[in-house]
Amino acid sequence: MDIIVLRPTATKEDIQHITKRLHGLGLKAQVSRGTERTIIGVIGDTSKVTEEVEDAIRAMDAVEDVMRILKPYKLASRDFRKAPTRIKVRDKVIGGKRLAIIAGPCSVEGRTMIIETAMMVQKAGANFIRGGAFKPRTSPYSFQGLGEEGLRYLAEARERTGLPVVTELMDPRDMELLERYADVIQIGARNMQNFRLLLEVGMSKKPVLLKRGLSATIKEWLMSAEYILSRGNQKVILCERGIRTFETATRNTLDLSAVPVLRELTHLPVVVDPSHGVGKWDLVPAMAKAAVAAGADGLLIEVHPRPEEALSDGEQSLKPKVFQKLMKELAPIAKSVGREL
Repeated sequence: MDIIVLRPTATKEDIQHITKRLHGLGLKAQVSRGTERTIIGVIGDTSKVTEEVEDAIRAMDAVEDVMRILKPYKLASRDFRKAPTRIKVRDKVIGGKRLAIIAGPCSVEGRTMIIETAMMVQKAGANFIRGGAFKPRTSPYSFQGLGEEGLRYLAEARERTGLPVVTELMDPRDMELLERYADVIQIGARNMQNFRLLLEVGMSKKPVLLKRGLSATIKEWLMSAEYILSRGNQKVILCERGIRTFETATRNTLDLSAVPVLRELTHLPVVVDPSHGVGKWDLVPAMAKAAVAAGADGLLIEVHPRPEEALSDGEQSLKPKVFQKLMKELAPIAKSVGREL
């Protein structure tokens, strides 16, 4: 018993009664209200639920059916929610008809720089600003970010442009700080299976952008999303950013086949990060176009006003003029697949 499908006539009292019954069995309930049906996702070890108990719940007047989900990622699966999830972030939506274009530098390097970048990408058509205040770096001697100072600069950039802020969380101890400044909390590829961190953001009300791990399968990626969903946060956005393979011509291998695969497996919105996927700025536009054609709900693109001076990822960052040109070229591709910029 993983899903309880309610009849259209089910009342609030019926839902409370079923929820109380589940709690008595040591299980939790996740209520999902659709346009036609309300579904209760059953969270916990449902294998211990006997057929007699399952039949008793099925016999309730408000219950239309009781179903099992064979996939281990129950709340992320299409079985739990047929319609695609749309996530509202301030006055923007991720997963709707309009593509989410999340643009900005790899890291916040200063106040003037991030505000300048935010204004440039907004003018070109971006609807989110991104930038790292805490940076996970391979070398401990590399630039690690400005911390809270960088978050303040991002918040000011939002005030100037109206663009919601997407920034990365690395440490559960910084959760309160990021909730104060960010609109979307990013979990980076290196932390995709940091389960303590996933549970922490699962208790947040902020949307979470979950990047695919360096060598993670799609199943493992969805199981990480399940950690967040199981704690009550249903605002999860998946981000394909390339995986590690034997190929060395690009920084990673951008797995665009993941987009249509995820379309079949999950209701969660999917964005693509071509910047990390290829690691070279001149290859980013082609992969961004391909991602939109494949059905992505948005793009995460690194843009820097002076990439040659960037403290991190300058090689894969687009200059504002190149980003502006890309946005114009994306418009007809988006239109051809029923989306818009």
